[in-house]
Amino acid sequence: MLARIRRTATRSDEGASAVEYGLLIAAIAAVIVGIVFGLGTLVKNSFSKTSSCISGASATSGC
Repeated sequence: MLARIRRTATRSDEGASAVEYGLLIAAIAAVIVGIVFGLGTLVKNSFSKTSSCISGASATSGC
């Protein structure tokens, strides 16, 4: 029984370390930034088109 307790107490590197958590957070942040920039451009273009259609500047372009 004492040998088992010693083995349990001296285990090394079980689970994730702070470095691994940091890398995971950095990867998630990079994905979020990419999505925001991609969707940001799409949303900006949609609002620009809608705004120009509302103002009547492009009434003949088929809004």
